[in-house]
Amino acid sequence: MRVRGRARAGAAALLLVSAVLAGCDDGPEPPQSSKGSSQETSPTSSPAPASSRPLDWKRCGAPEGGTAPGPAWRCATLEVPLDHARPDGETIGIALIRKAATRKSERLGSMLFNFGGPGGSGVDILPRAASSYRELNTRYDLVGFDPRGVAASAGVRCRDDEEQETASREIDMTPDTPAEEAAFLADGRDFGAGCARLSGPLLPHVGTANAARDMDAIRRALGDEKLSYFGISYGTELGGTYAHLFPRNVGRVVLDAVVDPTADSVGHARNQAEGFQRALENYLKDRGQDPAAGTTRIARLLERIDGGPLPTSSGRELNESLAVLGIVAPLYAQSSWPALTAALDKAENSGRGDRLLALADSYNGRDDKGHYDTQSHSQRAISCADAKARPTAAEARALLPEFRKLSPVFGPFLAWDTAGWCAGWPVEGEHDTPEASAPGSAPILVIGTSGDPATPYEGARRMADELGEGVGVMVTNKGEGHGAYGGNDCVTSLVDAYFLKGKVPVDGRTCS
Repeated sequence: MRVRGRARAGAAALLLVSAVLAGCDDGPEPPQSSKGSSQETSPTSSPAPASSRPLDWKRCGAPEGGTAPGPAWRCATLEVPLDHARPDGETIGIALIRKAATRKSERLGSMLFNFGGPGGSGVDILPRAASSYRELNTRYDLVGFDPRGVAASAGVRCRDDEEQETASREIDMTPDTPAEEAAFLADGRDFGAGCARLSGPLLPHVGTANAARDMDAIRRALGDEKLSYFGISYGTELGGTYAHLFPRNVGRVVLDAVVDPTADSVGHARNQAEGFQRALENYLKDRGQDPAAGTTRIARLLERIDGGPLPTSSGRELNESLAVLGIVAPLYAQSSWPALTAALDKAENSGRGDRLLALADSYNGRDDKGHYDTQSHSQRAISCADAKARPTAAEARALLPEFRKLSPVFGPFLAWDTAGWCAGWPVEGEHDTPEASAPGSAPILVIGTSGDPATPYEGARRMADELGEGVGVMVTNKGEGHGAYGGNDCVTSLVDAYFLKGKVPVDGRTCS
């Protein structure tokens, strides 16, 4: 249930909850949501070569819980080492999907995508998002992949649907009593134990650096001299890691909705408390409400729900933890703000939790039959394989005054999250913060949106600085939402000109 930027199907369809909830009343059908590394600076320095066998592209089947893409799409699997330090050892398959460039005579190569999470399935998301990248598809093959530990690439599993439903119902993510705190921490340990039991041998190898090494193997298997890459949300951290490891293999790379590479796990939580509070205040101002008064009103609503969950027509109840996620979800895109208004109205004035619960289910990847996707499993495994920090409950409690001041609505949830997320995790993390310095790399476009809730704007500037002078090219989007491409014409034009014509914008360019 962590707030970390679940994968979204492109800026044009970041969160379609407004359409999902249009016309629904008390019984909506919840939608299914879809520093210490050494540089490796040349193709020959990659720790493991890609398979010598050519990729066998075939018609795609349906992903779990989804439908098969159209006939223009082809799928393949690339075998890579489970442990890149042992290139001749056990392998795992990386699932790929591709749509060929529509103007073959003008083809520039392949463009690899990662839509975020971590844990988002590119094989599933890219076909649904492809209309947003139609112009890029004229000269590039669009290529999506499931990173290691995700979906069809040896996806991590930790719990079944019943266990996830029980935890969402019984565990208070902002514990107020010793008993609630003990249950919260025990649930974190239990989740990790489930991951170890069901996916144990994979867990030490699912970190971002290994996914970046897989990307270089994909590049070679596709026959591209340089990597063209579009990373969104967590995909920007993956892109920055790739640029650090393989700076001379960087072609044209865009990072949109940028993760702050200087933040550790507590820093990310602090950034998000500020980011979601900023987005909430912008939402309240847009509705003609005083931000301070509106924040207080919503915080009091959450207190009431903590004391007594709200009923829904399904028989399930809306507790405080689910209500927080129901508020989080529509803040990802300004087009979803009306859905937040309707959900808050239903909860505040009618005492019903249906709409907020539907939004939370959308965020959690729960469908109307009670089946959960496994993105949260992969997200946790990748995050905990990356981050060394394991904050204690005492350290989380010490954060509460600061975080409540940052955001009375989201602060307590995010402060406690620092302790619960990797509690008792069976694998040690790799680093305190990821390394993104990339001397020798081609210019990389770094796009930050001023009202981005999940990856606040300030992180984009830090990423551009970390990439290095002459590498990180900063573009500012003055607007709302998580991601700019496809939602802002100025940003979209700049990105298209960069990818299609090699035109690098002036560092510091602003779009509004």
